[in-house]
Amino acid sequence: MAVSWDRFQAVFFDLDGVLTDTARIHAVCWKQLFDDYLESRAESRGEAFVPFDLERDYATYVDGKPRIDGTRDFLASRGIHLPEGRVGDPPREESIHGLSIRKDALFLRVLRSEGIEAYPGSKALVARVREQGLRTAVVSSSHNCAEVLEAAGLAGDFEARVDGVVIDEMGLKGKPAPDSFLEAAQRLGVAPERGVVVEDALSGVAAGRAGGFGLVIGVDRTGNAQALREQGADVVVGDLAELLA
Repeated sequence: MAVSWDRFQAVFFDLDGVLTDTARIHAVCWKQLFDDYLESRAESRGEAFVPFDLERDYATYVDGKPRIDGTRDFLASRGIHLPEGRVGDPPREESIHGLSIRKDALFLRVLRSEGIEAYPGSKALVARVREQGLRTAVVSSSHNCAEVLEAAGLAGDFEARVDGVVIDEMGLKGKPAPDSFLEAAQRLGVAPERGVVVEDALSGVAAGRAGGFGLVIGVDRTGNAQALREQGADVVVGDLAELLA
């Protein structure tokens, strides 16, 4: 699939599921976190345990969002409203922050024990657009973005990084709000309409469209092509290698 890159100045890549296979790890860790919590809660209340659905719940409530928002939004979908807590809450604290920190610990354990690699097609596309003079940035809700990029051998391929740490520090709204993409565009000195957003999450595609970016590319690795288009993707591909033509 051919894309005319010459009318753009920069490409803004999501991380998990776009550059690296970490979306799969995140999904499994979210399921472990919520199933453990929901099962314990159901047992203590004498209620039926309804597990976290890897396809429906992950895509709808947590994929692409800052983890604090994902925790809050999924629990709210089950009618559960916990105290927000604080950033320093311990992982076993029954609060939004406590559960979010617990999920992060699960993810880091897997990342550090198994490592991670970049998708070959994604790595090739990053190299191609850089060769053509386009600027590149990573825009991710992950607090572990820098560590993942380093582990995947991508740390030197991006001029700017707006991740979960930056989002927290600046008080930006997370995806599907466009704030993180707009901040990355500002850091590169590129107008949104001259930028390309590459996303696999519905919330990320919606953020790119809301930000007025010139092209929004959806990456469908899970059979979600129609939903990506409905959220505003101009182009949907199964792998970024398809854009190397």
